[in-house]
Amino acid sequence: MKASLKSGAFFVYFCNVKWIGNRISFSDQKDKTTIVIDPSKNVWISAIMGAWLGMWYAIGGTVIWALNVMKLKEQEKLILWIFLVFWLYYAWRVTMSFFWNIRGQEYIKISNEAFYLKKSFLHFGKSVPYYFENMKNFKYDIPKEGSFQSIWESSPWINGGERFEFDYFHQKVRFGRKLNEKEAKLLFQLISKKIKA
Repeated sequence: MKASLKSGAFFVYFCNVKWIGNRISFSDQKDKTTIVIDPSKNVWISAIMGAWLGMWYAIGGTVIWALNVMKLKEQEKLILWIFLVFWLYYAWRVTMSFFWNIRGQEYIKISNEAFYLKKSFLHFGKSVPYYFENMKNFKYDIPKEGSFQSIWESSPWINGGERFEFDYFHQKVRFGRKLNEKEAKLLFQLISKKIKA
């Protein structure tokens, strides 16, 4: 029964789907609006990132092998351990960005009482409800074209670049990774309308 319900919801979504640009799809239903934000995808960039990651893991594997097999002085071991900390940080950051660019999505569901946000990878992730009465200062911000922030956030190696934010009690909630100005403006209008409805 659960499988049929999920299949039915999937069918209803894709029968009523509308698009904002190439990355944002949404479906208006009687009691909710569902929005899906896909990452920007570029096959060549993904291939380059994958090749870089393969090389990076090979370097890390070689360093780990050297620590366990080669006879090294204490100073040499210390240098390699320091390098491994640096290596691990970038391995984690770039791996997360790489897989997000391939299979990540932001899911938004707006019901009559709450805004639900789910940042998912391979459809796994926790949907968090934010109730309208506690949401404050909903806005979006696009960095100026050519600015350092714009150049930095446009990089595929960077996993952030959220354009939207709102205050929820003592936290800031952000979403809408790397949207352009047109996409952000149209999505802002859609969400604002649904939240006020």
